[in-house]
Amino acid sequence: MPSGTIFLDWMVTIPRSKAEEALPGNPQETFAGFSHNFGGDRLLDVKKIPLKIGYYLAGFADGEGSFIVTLRPRKDYKLKWKVSVAFNVANKDKVVLALFKRYLRCGSLRQRKDGIWYYEVNNFRSIVENVIPFFERFKFLSAKKKRDFSKFRSIVELMQNKEHLTKEGLEKILALRAQMNDGGKRRYEATTLGELREGSSEAIRRAPHEHDP
Repeated sequence: MPSGTIFLDWMVTIPRSKAEEALPGNPQETFAGFSHNFGGDRLLDVKKIPLKIGYYLAGFADGEGSFIVTLRPRKDYKLKWKVSVAFNVANKDKVVLALFKRYLRCGSLRQRKDGIWYYEVNNFRSIVENVIPFFERFKFLSAKKKRDFSKFRSIVELMQNKEHLTKEGLEKILALRAQMNDGGKRRYEATTLGELREGSSEAIRRAPHEHDP
């Protein structure tokens, strides 16, 4: 899944409280007051990861990994859009991806019908406590991945500060997202809320069988 992809899959939504709306990610897996210092059995101590393993996984992710920022339309949100962040790595070799799950202490593995395996982290707490600290310690070599990670981390920080719930914050996120993945191949090149709404309206007018290329 390319970084920065906008999902426009309209769905039936369940009303959420204001407190729930303030939490990025899955409301059953996140909670207020997020920071790098949360306890729990998933908390990652990057200093305990063997250097050879850490740099091997960082190098693998440099070529095969993606930092993803998605926006989904949500009628029960004040700004009508939900921002989500994720990290994934895709490969035919499940063994390597299992190392990510083991050493990052989060995420899940799944297999597509064509045999490709995915390691995915889409829980906001795990992104903050595990994924970002890992790649802050075991840095990327390529300029592209360094840039994508930097923009991704800035977006996560905006979400921690609940700026994704404001018009100004959401437009900051759109601008940062546009700079990830070399701009990405998107149906809608939205960098403002106005453009995002126009793209959303166009999606509603399209026939149900049409999909992203």
